[in-house]
Amino acid sequence: MQTTVKAEVGGKTLTIQSGKAAKQANGAVIVQYGDTIVLVTAVAALEDRPADFLPLSVEYQEKIYAAGRIPGNYFRREIGRPSEKEILTSRLIDRPIRPLFPKKWRCETQVIATVLSMDQENDPDVLAVVGASAALTISDIPFAGPIACVRVGRVDGQLIANPTLSQSQASDLNLIVAGSKTGVVMVEGGAQVVSEADMLEAIFFGHRALQPLIEIQEQLQAALGKTKRVFEPPAKDEALAGQLAAMAQERIRQAVIIPEKMARYSTLRAIKAEVVEALGEAYAERKEEVLEILGDIQKKVCREMILKEGRRIDGRKFDEIRPITCEVGILPRPHGSALFTRGETQVLGVLTLGSGQDEQRVETLSGEESRQFMLHYNFPPYSVGEVKRLGAPSRRDIGHGGLSTRALESVLPDKEKFDYTIRLVSEVLESNGSSSMGTVCAGTLALMDGGVPIKWPVSGIAMGLVKEGDQVVVLSDILGDEDHTGDMDFKVTGTKDGVTALQMDIKILELSKEIMQRALEQARAGRLHILGKMLEALAEPRADISQYAPKIFTIKIHPDKIRDVIGPGGKIIRAIQSETNTKIEIEDSGVVKIAATNEAEGQMAVEQIKAIAMEPEEGAIYEGKVVKITDFGAFVQLAPGTDGLVHISQLANRRVAKVTDVVNEGDVIKVKVLEISQDGRIRLSLKAALEEEKNQGGSKNDAP
Repeated sequence: MQTTVKAEVGGKTLTIQSGKAAKQANGAVIVQYGDTIVLVTAVAALEDRPADFLPLSVEYQEKIYAAGRIPGNYFRREIGRPSEKEILTSRLIDRPIRPLFPKKWRCETQVIATVLSMDQENDPDVLAVVGASAALTISDIPFAGPIACVRVGRVDGQLIANPTLSQSQASDLNLIVAGSKTGVVMVEGGAQVVSEADMLEAIFFGHRALQPLIEIQEQLQAALGKTKRVFEPPAKDEALAGQLAAMAQERIRQAVIIPEKMARYSTLRAIKAEVVEALGEAYAERKEEVLEILGDIQKKVCREMILKEGRRIDGRKFDEIRPITCEVGILPRPHGSALFTRGETQVLGVLTLGSGQDEQRVETLSGEESRQFMLHYNFPPYSVGEVKRLGAPSRRDIGHGGLSTRALESVLPDKEKFDYTIRLVSEVLESNGSSSMGTVCAGTLALMDGGVPIKWPVSGIAMGLVKEGDQVVVLSDILGDEDHTGDMDFKVTGTKDGVTALQMDIKILELSKEIMQRALEQARAGRLHILGKMLEALAEPRADISQYAPKIFTIKIHPDKIRDVIGPGGKIIRAIQSETNTKIEIEDSGVVKIAATNEAEGQMAVEQIKAIAMEPEEGAIYEGKVVKITDFGAFVQLAPGTDGLVHISQLANRRVAKVTDVVNEGDVIKVKVLEISQDGRIRLSLKAALEEEKNQGGSKNDAP
């Protein structure tokens, strides 16, 4: 049976249709908003798989045909690794739905969102989140939904639900808010330095705006929802749990308060190994169950320590930040570098500056984009004391890089003031809590060390939460263990004046406005403390960029001269680049950008291009070469492709019998432009140039 439900969001109609396509999936919906259409399916295996985690995979895929285009790659099809946008959107879908599956659910589950049509106005990412919830809600898969999702923008002070792509360009914030009927479950986004109060208002504006989308999912479920599978999580062996608590709980309590991460982990591993050995052969086949119960005991101990004893693993106060050290300029050849250390988290930020040719070209549904700023996050296994195969960046790496990019891009200088391509690389050297926020801090310092005139420095902090009933504790600068045992991971970045990026994920069903307000206020105090420590190392961007960075020169030529600078088949521009060791870009408007390794080579390229593209002006004096002699005068080349005639009467202040009595072919002389006719013919004068030079005492060189 086909069913369609509709709701108004942001002044437009969002439609969810089911029962028409992909009917063999456990749940399938088509979500439409404007002419943007996304198909979302949900399928779960019937049998459990042996795993100690939720086996959920989420895939978001953008088909280029959705925008009415053929892929631009060699194979002319969507192939290979997902794009960065596809990876980030897959994570965007995954994060709000993952906590809503039953604990101990071990049936392999897959959600696939496919963009079928894109209208260039409505972004499909939020539709994919709504579709994932709807597909799971109407399926037989156990799911504590529905939830919904909207994007929030603000233009001229007015909050907008699901702004168009063009409206987003004018918006000073870009938030994605996912929520249930009663609370917020996920927040992701960036802003142009917005206050915490305005950010909180935007989040809950989004929460109100998504309510109709939850209502139509409930209507859809009532119309054709399948009966949910009966799922009973495996019963916990309370006797074994009590036995293990008696054997290990106090020892675990003493181990978790060891301040050093590696020593703490080593002690806990030893305790668990001793307990398994003490149980003997009778429990050999139940080792995984034993370890899981011991893990639950560890989590319970950590939470009770915070809620009942008022202390953290490492002894800090709830709002206390770990010790911070910052160093800048530690690498001689990169164009900027910084080492940021906060407790046992350490990040090396490295800056490289390049020309326009170094910009990243990315094919998206909206067309090809050029990115002047890139931030790449690397998380090698040694940063957590592990041995793993090195490979391509993981989805987590892409996600952390995306958050750090949003945190910094709003404070970068305008291209008109700083025409460089900027690449930041974050090398995580140690990790014990929020390497992404360490990336923001190290990245800010590296930019400043490299002389990039950022508008304001940015710092970041990760907040945690432990909640039991009405008892709530918010933690500043969380450790990895606090992230694992807590209920929230809330990352906030910003300047001294406001927020530039935000990311919140929770493991409980929802968060109230009061808790979020409290977390934001505590985060502000923490990130300002971190910012103060950063500015002690470097208070402002350096006045000059690195001597090893390319030098960028920009000049403007007449568009008609572009073909002369390029030459037949690019011959002339290649020759200039080879001779001057530069990279040259020419825009259709006539703007020429030259990237050189040093000042002298850049100026040489500038002069050569100016000479080719020169447009003579009446009354100006130029130096040129005699290229042809005739009975009536001499032709002088002012620039390649630009010649003028010195009539025999303009060679000297006397009567000249033969042109060769004054000049010969190959001579370099100064001439004055007398007239440029409408058809481009140039009349020159040698005697006028000599007369003017004489009047000025020969002291002024008028040649460009």
